[in-house]
Amino acid sequence: MPDKRPVRIANSSGFYGDRMLAAKEMVEGGPIDFLTGDYLAELTMLILWKSRLKDPTAGYARTFLAQMEQVLGTCLDRGIRIVTNAGGLNPGALAEDLGKLAANLGLNPKIAHIEGDDLMGRIDDLLTSGHRLSNLDTGEGLKEAGITPITANAYLGARGIVRALEADAQVIICPRVTDASLVVGPAAWWHGWGWDELDRLAGAVVAGHIIECGPQATGGNYSWIDEIEDKRYPGFPIAEVANDGSSIITKHEDTGGLVSVGTVTAQLMYEIAEPEYVNPDVVAHFDRIHLTQVAPDRVLVSGTKGSPPPSTLKVAINYHGGFRNSMTMLITGLDIEKKAEWATDELFSILGGRGSFSEVDVRLTRFDRPDADSSELATAQLRISVKDQDPKKVGRQFSNAMMELALGGYAGFHTTTPPTPESAFGVYWPTLIPADLVTQKVWLPDGRTVIADPPSPTANFSDIPAAVRPQDVCSESWPSESRRLPLGTICAARSGDKGGNANVGLWTREQSSYTWLESYLTIPMLKQLLPEAEGLEIKRFSLPNLWAINFVIIGLLGEGVASSTRPDPQAKGLGEFIRSRSVDIPVVLLSEGY
Repeated sequence: MPDKRPVRIANSSGFYGDRMLAAKEMVEGGPIDFLTGDYLAELTMLILWKSRLKDPTAGYARTFLAQMEQVLGTCLDRGIRIVTNAGGLNPGALAEDLGKLAANLGLNPKIAHIEGDDLMGRIDDLLTSGHRLSNLDTGEGLKEAGITPITANAYLGARGIVRALEADAQVIICPRVTDASLVVGPAAWWHGWGWDELDRLAGAVVAGHIIECGPQATGGNYSWIDEIEDKRYPGFPIAEVANDGSSIITKHEDTGGLVSVGTVTAQLMYEIAEPEYVNPDVVAHFDRIHLTQVAPDRVLVSGTKGSPPPSTLKVAINYHGGFRNSMTMLITGLDIEKKAEWATDELFSILGGRGSFSEVDVRLTRFDRPDADSSELATAQLRISVKDQDPKKVGRQFSNAMMELALGGYAGFHTTTPPTPESAFGVYWPTLIPADLVTQKVWLPDGRTVIADPPSPTANFSDIPAAVRPQDVCSESWPSESRRLPLGTICAARSGDKGGNANVGLWTREQSSYTWLESYLTIPMLKQLLPEAEGLEIKRFSLPNLWAINFVIIGLLGEGVASSTRPDPQAKGLGEFIRSRSVDIPVVLLSEGY
């Protein structure tokens, strides 16, 4: 029997709050078989928890309903199935509300939803049974740390999605499944793959990772901006997944942006660590991926290898970390540092000293320049953030104290905002749990419930030797003639966050530039380019098939985005900062004009 044609899986959301029109654009823009949407991140689970505190029937991504109102009828008419993780903390409630919306529209879709990821009711039993739920970054046990979780969700795989599709579900509402599972499930069901067909499953994981963040694969957040000739809002991505696990990444015709080897590489490097990309159903080996431009806006992704999944599932725990507040003072003209020091001392004198707070962060950012042509160009920012378990300390008591400097502080005092109240923040705690302790329960359209078969974990990464293992120093030598230029002259970058860690992927357009980058950009060199990483553990991984290097900087983001006081808490600009640093680049690698 010939292979079934590739399945066309379209993405319509990369986060909770993404482009509202994306679902309609993907459904009406051309033929697709599946419409997917990714709404969840570690921070999103906190947002959904807060909404459920106010309303027990909430806890899901409400924007999904608004999108479905626009496209549900068309999807049913055209046979387009919908798979989403918009269920968040309350997939059952979203399934019920979607049913009500459909009835109001005169529609009767077959809706399934999945449960089993939520471990909140089991934390005490797990701890009592000897599971420490240790933090993956620090090794500290949950009980020893005195942590009381407010959310705890295991990352589920795609097996529940497949069971729902086997029951002819037209809409599948998922909870906290891995982002890639939204593609793995449809692809595995469409082609009839077995769970032991690891290379095929791994290829689908890669396709899922590429399209999960929407237009980041089609020119969004792309370093080489001049390559993007059509600067309209980028079209959302489509993965055409073939029976062998390879895929074509593309987008609808007459949409903005670009699909190129570069834009696909950019998304492949986003928020990853080691090349062995672990998912609940398979481990995908990113260092074996090959990318080929086969036509305009069409990139072939092939060569991915898979190995069995591990015996554990990742769990995202969030807990209440306390309260925080930030205020920013503007300092103009002369004596910037003296003014900043005086303002800081004066403020904490009013507040009873820095020791009055559990955490203080003071950042003086120098945008100013001598003899500036405008006052804006002569101004620096002094941002002071405080954290504490007592909301009164960091609320108006803190911000009002800053306003006392208005007439009694440095010359030219003013702030970017009026006094602000405190806000609660959460802390992310990544951990692992034995996979056999988690059960996916699938609520089928006919009202029955079934259990998705668990994986058979026998992970052994050594079965597939990595193309290049992590390393610190390479021995390649280069001609001495060089030019002092930004590192981004020859490489692009994409950076992001995973809890308290940041990753930075850098890649080149050609082999010779990659060979130099691989030898030059060692861990010590990265620390020179990124002084704030000094003293932190850094991991380095090479992906030669992609002409790329990936760095993971442990602890750069503290306890994660929800609690960070950094101006860039998700490290979105970190890669572009590194590209801006000047280095000595061999002249032989430079194009004409340099």
